Amino acid sequence: MEKLIFTDPIAVKKWMTMEITSPLNQLKVLDLSTVLAGPSVAMFFAELGAEVIKVENKLQGGDVTRNWKLEAEKNNSISAYYASVNLGKQILQLNLKDPADFEIVSKLISSSDILITNFRKQKAEQLQLSFEQVKKLNPAIIHANISGYGEDSERAAFDVVLQAETGFMWMNGYPDQLPAKLPVAWIDVLAAHQLKEGILLALLKREREKTGSYVCVSLYDAALSSLVNQASNYLMAGEIPGRMGTLHPNIAPYGEIVSCKDQEFIVLAIGNDQQFLRFATILEMDPSEIDNYFKDNLLRLQNRTELFSIISQKMKQKSSEEWMNVFIASDIPAGKLKNLKEVFEDDKSQQLIVRSFIEDQPIQIVTSKAFHIYESK
Repeated sequence: MEKLIFTDPIAVKKWMTMEITSPLNQLKVLDLSTVLAGPSVAMFFAELGAEVIKVENKLQGGDVTRNWKLEAEKNNSISAYYASVNLGKQILQLNLKDPADFEIVSKLISSSDILITNFRKQKAEQLQLSFEQVKKLNPAIIHANISGYGEDSERAAFDVVLQAETGFMWMNGYPDQLPAKLPVAWIDVLAAHQLKEGILLALLKREREKTGSYVCVSLYDAALSSLVNQASNYLMAGEIPGRMGTLHPNIAPYGEIVSCKDQEFIVLAIGNDQQFLRFATILEMDPSEIDNYFKDNLLRLQNRTELFSIISQKMKQKSSEEWMNVFIASDIPAGKLKNLKEVFEDDKSQQLIVRSFIEDQPIQIVTSKAFHIYESK
């Protein structure tokens, strides 16, 4: 099979020079959204070859994330945060309340295939950008909107609040410490993926039925739909999951973090009895202890503390590199804890880095798409 070149991260530059043809290079996307979720969806389409035009509020100096800078980038024209979700777009600074500027936006809507917004209902109607108003300009358009708590809610939404109100923070952290949020705007990321799926389905529908669509997702719904097994643990067993650090409520040893001889850390992810027996053999654990206390997952959950103590002592005998070599060779699920410097020194991660420019500022970001498409021969 031959890998299609449009899936390669450097394809953005090649699209600009028309060296290759993308399956989406005939699409035009108008991005009126701000911050993270909506803009990341628009960049996804830009990376797949679509023409993407982003309209920012010129009265407010553009998208608010332009100025969400680290101390180390205070002299940069735009923040790394902004760069992470706005590559490959044509940027227009307009005032949607100005008649002349709104006329520009109206013409863009009329000629676009996809419109991405994150307006609350009342705001959209005030701006004459509700779906009912938009489809009068372009009946075939796919209007995709992200809300906080649903189409009928006017409540402002911020990721950390959603993490708090949908159970993520209650579960995240350690039992003797305050709850913690995930270190990225996780609910925005989840909602963005949901919106991409909805848009792609709407594109398929339009291809077949020649009709436009309104696609909407709320941060709240996206968060709840991502609770998966933690939600079913409560719904089916009445178990309210609390803070367990990195531990898994259903599996052991899974999520246990152990220190090695070199003071580096390894996290374990032993998912079944066969893996555990191989792991226990490598660690030279006492066979009688295994039979009596650890031979199946339920016993390991019941005796998790004792098991962790044994594993911790054994793991101190070798360095993290020595253990990882053995674990990988024996098909034992485990991983060394890495900071981002170590992550991006890996050749595999280098393949996902896009190096480009936004408004003449050099940027380095991770591609918004991690999939590959191969052509069948």
